[in-house]
Parts: sequence; structure tokens; C-alpha cells
Amino acid sequence: MDTLYDLCGIGNAITDILAKVDSGFLAKEGMIPGSMTLVDSERAKTLRAQVRVERETGGGSAANTCAVAAQFGARVAYLGKVAGDDAGQAFAQDLRGCGITFPSTPLDGRLGANLATACCIVLVTPDGQRTMNTYLGACTEFTPDDVLPDIIAASSVVYLEGYLFDPPHAQEAFRRAASLAHNAGRQVALTLSDPFCVGRHREAFLDLVRGHIDILFANENEICALYQTENFETAARHVAGDTSFAALTRSEKGSVIIRGSERITVEPVPTQVVDTTGAGDAYAAGFLAGLTSDRTLTECGRLASVAASEVISHYGARPLANPWKEMGY
Repeated sequence: MDTLYDLCGIGNAITDILAKVDSGFLAKEGMIPGSMTLVDSERAKTLRAQVRVERETGGGSAANTCAVAAQFGARVAYLGKVAGDDAGQAFAQDLRGCGITFPSTPLDGRLGANLATACCIVLVTPDGQRTMNTYLGACTEFTPDDVLPDIIAASSVVYLEGYLFDPPHAQEAFRRAASLAHNAGRQVALTLSDPFCVGRHREAFLDLVRGHIDILFANENEICALYQTENFETAARHVAGDTSFAALTRSEKGSVIIRGSERITVEPVPTQVVDTTGAGDAYAAGFLAGLTSDRTLTECGRLASVAASEVISHYGARPLANPWKEMGY
């Protein structure tokens, strides 16, 4: 079967709400800088009332990756759960406006799940670090039935978002997606998303990586959390034994790509850091856009670094500039 899509993302369908705060605000609210914390609807409302919103956009880690990949010219689909509310409709329109196929059915409130579309309040401190407070809402109702076989089978790479591991049915949904993809001869990629998320589900993530994942994306903190070490090289050796292909980002140290016995170090693209929201998402997007268009690993790494650099140079997780122009094409 020919592919219709280069990439199909599966993740939490979330509206991102960005606000600037100082470190004192994080301390007052008992937040760990750089973390992602799950909150209920009341806490989300309380936090939003205390900050000045800079920007509100469609978001969610895998959705951001899909949007950036589409800007690189990739053919993209996305699966995620929204409610049938205004925010859910805006999320769907945002994706489709990026040229992304979004066939997921909204949550039916008549079935008793009175949940709103998810939101993430992203608090950005002056150093560009982002601390996230996420209300999952309708995302918690994503089940294996929401993994659409025809979409999975038609996608070269199925990209799973680690944040989605928190809802109750997600791990089963991930395994279903991986099984469907592999049965169709497709590849499965996973992003670990967050070291605290890894800590909550370490054994389940290890089982997934070892048995179902072809391409793993993680930053230095995430991969070290997965293997319970503070040494990056130790974690890199472990991941090389657990999966044949990993792309590991290291902030200002660039990134390391491991495929079998091959190891490539990719230099970062210098930029002024304004907001790190979406850096890893953009990196994965550039990498997968390159990989599915048959570019070399070095070229994939360069695309990834350019995408990440552009995204962290301004507020928000989507590029403002054409990534191909940034590459000099």
C-alpha cells in the first residue's frame, strides 16, 4: 500500500496559553521550573486568572511537531481527542489550516464525559524556560478505538507523544498504533516528552521502547531519567542497546543521532533564546521531514536544529519564518 502521509502524530490535543512570569511566581505557586504538572479544571482557571496571556494557539507536543513538519512540506495526519466546544473547533481549524488531516471524532458529551478541550498554561521566565500546567480534559478519553487503522497504515512514520501516556487508556492505544503500523510495514517513533512523565511511567516506557519503537526522541534529562543515571554517555549506551535509532538533544551542546553502530553529533544553530516551548517538538519535525524525504542523517539533524533554533527565538511553538529559507534553499 502506498503512503498518503509521511507522518501521523498521536498525542494530547491541547490549546497552549502562553504567559510571561518571573521565577518568584513559580516559587509562590510551588512549581518546579521546567516541569510539566497535571492540574484540574479549577486550578487551570485560577492560574489563568493570575497571569497576562501573551498568546493562545493550538498546541500539544505531537500537534506542534505535525504543524512544523507540514511547513517543511511533509504530508501529515494527526489523531487526538477534543471536545465539541469552541476550543475543540478552533483546534481542528488550526490543524486543517496547516494542511494537516485531522479525522478524529470529537468527544460526545452525551456519553457522560462532561470534559472541555484540554489546555496547557505555559509560564515562560526571563531565561526562556517554560513551566507547564496542563489540564487534560477531553484528552483523557483517547482510547484504542481512536487509533484509526486506515490512517496508521497510510503513514510512513507514526509518531507517539509521551505526554499522552498519562491518560488511562493511552498505553493500550500506543501499543495498538505500533502493532497496526508494523503490520503495514511502517515505522513507529516516540518522544519521551518530559523527565517527570518518564518518572511516572518508567517501566512502561522501557517496555514500549524495547518492544515497539523504531525511532526514539529524547532530550538529555529525559533519556537520563529513563535509565536512572546522571551521565549522558551511560544513557546513550543503554539506548543504543534498546533501540536501533535514537535522536538525543542536548540544548547548547547540540544533539546526538545514534543508528546502529553509527553516531553523529549535530551542532546547534546559534540563536537568542526567548521561549523554549516546542523546541523538542520542532526538532523532531525537522528530523522526520528530512528522514521521510530520504535525506542523510546529517541533513536530518541540520533540518532538526534549524527548526528548533527558529522556534526558541520567539514566543510560541510554531515557526514564524519559512524553515527552508532558514536553511538557505
